[in-house]
Amino acid sequence: MPVRPIPCAPGAMTASHNIRIRAYEFLMRLTRRLSERQLLIILAVIVGLVSGFAAYLFEELLHLIKTALVSWFPVDTAGYLFLVYPAIGIILASLFVRFIVKDNISEGVTRVLYAISKTSSRIKTHNCYTSMIGGAVTIGFGGSVGPEAPIVLTGSAIGSNIAQALRLNYRNTTLLLGCGAAGAIAAIFKAPITGLIFVLEILMLDISMRAIVPLLISSVVSTTLVLFLNGFDPMLNVNVSGTFNLQHLHMYVILAILCGLVSFYFTHVNGKIHERFSRIKKQSSKWIVGGVTLGILIFLFPPLYGEGYGSFTDLMHGNIESLFNNSLFYPYRNIPWVVVLFLLCTLLIKVIAMAVTNAAGGIGGSFAPSLFVGAFTGGTLAYLCNNFLGMEMSVVNFSLVGMAGVMTGVMKAPLTSVFLIAELSNGYGLFVPLMLVASLSFAISYYLEPDSIYTKKLRAKGELITHNKDRSVMVFLNLDKLIETNFSPVNKDATLGDLVKIISSSKRNVFPVVKSDGQFAGIILLDDIRTDMFDPSKYGTPVSKYTTPPPDIIFQHEMISEVVDKFEGSKAWNLPVVDKNNKYLGFVSKSSILDAYRQQLIEITEE
Repeated sequence: MPVRPIPCAPGAMTASHNIRIRAYEFLMRLTRRLSERQLLIILAVIVGLVSGFAAYLFEELLHLIKTALVSWFPVDTAGYLFLVYPAIGIILASLFVRFIVKDNISEGVTRVLYAISKTSSRIKTHNCYTSMIGGAVTIGFGGSVGPEAPIVLTGSAIGSNIAQALRLNYRNTTLLLGCGAAGAIAAIFKAPITGLIFVLEILMLDISMRAIVPLLISSVVSTTLVLFLNGFDPMLNVNVSGTFNLQHLHMYVILAILCGLVSFYFTHVNGKIHERFSRIKKQSSKWIVGGVTLGILIFLFPPLYGEGYGSFTDLMHGNIESLFNNSLFYPYRNIPWVVVLFLLCTLLIKVIAMAVTNAAGGIGGSFAPSLFVGAFTGGTLAYLCNNFLGMEMSVVNFSLVGMAGVMTGVMKAPLTSVFLIAELSNGYGLFVPLMLVASLSFAISYYLEPDSIYTKKLRAKGELITHNKDRSVMVFLNLDKLIETNFSPVNKDATLGDLVKIISSSKRNVFPVVKSDGQFAGIILLDDIRTDMFDPSKYGTPVSKYTTPPPDIIFQHEMISEVVDKFEGSKAWNLPVVDKNNKYLGFVSKSSILDAYRQQLIEITEE
């Protein structure tokens, strides 16, 4: 790998700059002595350490803000500051993004998927820390979102920037990006297997030993660091009572159906709220609408404050009364039907609170909210059956399994959900109900909505990488670069004689016909005029006599997958391209697509 000097302005060569150059040259010489696999393993360790420490700092910052703001509230009185805290957090996060970051850092997982497909896995340097700051402020002040999306973007940016510093190719840059994401998820949940599976299932990296070993190393290293810094207790310190009880099989099936339906509600409501907020043009209006809405919701239902881990942990421990702390409903905390209504409202409104937080300008993700909604779905079902139907269902077990069910439906990631819950709670005895509910919930939610909450927008724009390698390669192809403009246009009012003159200097056998204003009017095939073009007596014939519509038309910026489908359907080798106003732009040939496809396939699979 040749050493590329670090750019420096004339006259700006300083001692520190010399040190940087020497350090960079030493690093380049060192890496040249290693094989690619050895280098990737070493870099996976480094990425795991840095991403794990970033996750630790993020959690500490978040805990500091939350403790300062709410730890002193008396539990038996309403928390009136809940009415203003969320709005302050959203405004601070929005101002931070607008005036300091000057870039979009919301929807962290979606942005990582976009980077993989559209920016050669290159993520800007500021994402190594800005998402943590914006997320901590949003969640610490009560924004009802999760910390996972900001930390995934942070970890991915760390891996991506280390790869960029070493000038690694796309394949290895993507792998290190995945190592950062795996390390971040593993660290924040103390769950190394989940970090690995998250990257393979949600970020959709190659499932091969070449990818799995560095990802696993990064996950283990980051988890070990956090265990050293934070202790070995699992994130959800609950006692899983027993294992799978066959007597409750039918209730787990009911829970799976509920999780599938709730997952669809989760995704659908989130999309609708974002759509409504997108119609609000002024950011100040979004602050007002979002801040007021979120403040009222959290004031009425305090468990909605922040990511909500403490709330669903209280639910699983049976501390139902704690959920009513700082609520207007605190005096009614021991009335069973009030508890059921409170739990139902909390799980349904959590989705609204999450969507409003993000849409109004907050920074956070849907990972933790899906776990929250799932825990309340399973916990509410168990509480309802125990108190009104005389059953003896474990609130802990059903809450944990509900978390896996809703998370699966929202993210379309059953393996990630199953292993996450098992690692979070040491509840490995629940593998059977976890897999049962996750699979059924996945089937129901997939039938109602095939895309996850992360991929819906990207798939609509044709920017999504999938495990379907054929479709994944197409995502990288740019239609604008495939348009050929060396076809000779013919004016609609021209004659055959004019066309013959054009043919004499053209190397093509297809001629686009255009109007005087550039509007596309059809095509003329050389085979259709071959006889008449040698008869001068017919040179006065209008070209409109020979003009025919093309087999199909390609529109500017159309997705390559749709273009390929048009070629397959029309059996054509060349198709015209027009813009939204039907102005002729050029042609795309099947051969150019095949050639670009082959070149891209070589690039992304380069060993």
